[in-house]
Amino acid sequence: MGGICLPDEERGRGITPSGEPAAPLTRFAWLSIGAAITTMALKAAAWAVTGSVGLLSDAAESTVNLVAAVVALSALRIAATPPDQGHNFGHAKAEYFSAAIEAVMIFLAAAAIIITSIERFIHPRALDNVGTGLLVSAVAAVVNGVVGVILIRAGRRHRSLALTADGKHLLTDVWTSVGVVVGVVGVAVTGFQRLDPIVAFLVGVNIIVTGSRLLVRSVSGLMDQAIPPQDRARLDQVLADFAAHRDVSFHSIRTREIGPDQLVSLHVEVPAEWSVRRGHDLVGELEATLGAHMERMYVESHVEPAGEPCRYDSQPLGHTQDRSGQRDMSSDSPGFLDHHRRGRTPPDR
Repeated sequence: MGGICLPDEERGRGITPSGEPAAPLTRFAWLSIGAAITTMALKAAAWAVTGSVGLLSDAAESTVNLVAAVVALSALRIAATPPDQGHNFGHAKAEYFSAAIEAVMIFLAAAAIIITSIERFIHPRALDNVGTGLLVSAVAAVVNGVVGVILIRAGRRHRSLALTADGKHLLTDVWTSVGVVVGVVGVAVTGFQRLDPIVAFLVGVNIIVTGSRLLVRSVSGLMDQAIPPQDRARLDQVLADFAAHRDVSFHSIRTREIGPDQLVSLHVEVPAEWSVRRGHDLVGELEATLGAHMERMYVESHVEPAGEPCRYDSQPLGHTQDRSGQRDMSSDSPGFLDHHRRGRTPPDR
């Protein structure tokens, strides 16, 4: 086995494969907390002066934003904790739990909004001080929009699901505020009082959709989802370029994501006459190459001689076995880099 030469404790502290320390992400969570408190106060004030249930729903979602930001802060701190005896691969998956908790909070807020909107639809009420309320709500939307963009960019740059989810939630809150403003203005223009709770109801449905997407993404991460297709294509290209200049090939390639890190497991097939030292040096060169082209990727590799069955090889993804126990090594199988590049067929397994 081999791996990019980073001590486990450095990986836990957020050291990238290039050896550079990753920037602490908790400062972004604190920014989100500050934005949530600010917008929650602004929207609550807007609801108090107008009596709009739409603005009340907007304020309720800001409460969810605050809880989600606190959860994200806790998750980021846990994720940065170095590996220990009970968690040998670190704690990066804590971010997926953060996204799942945020999704649950979103569902609860949506339920409260929908129930309130139905009650107000049945018993409509005139709105007061519409202009003041809309101005305050607009300021809150701008705050959420700016912070949301910052969080999404930071989440993508650092591959942090907690920050990306929090940022997308804030941007959804911006569109929610736009919808509420439209509802309040519509009531002021048309005099149709039930328009406000109708918009609030639609806001609640939109929040449920957002929560569902966050929940799906967090569950996918907890299920050891493979790396994104664009990253897998880049990985395959790096391996193909590496093999093209050496008498080696790769197969049984598997990937998964753990928070911001990407893990790849693969088998390296080398000429049978190679020494252990030569195979070891090749794997070290391979890991350095992957480290230079793939950000935060960690490698586990197994070296095996060409033409010899490997007792440690496991059943590859998408491959089948016939009754004799031999594996189907078809070139269109996932995780397989064509053995025919070097003009020979793959060995029976």
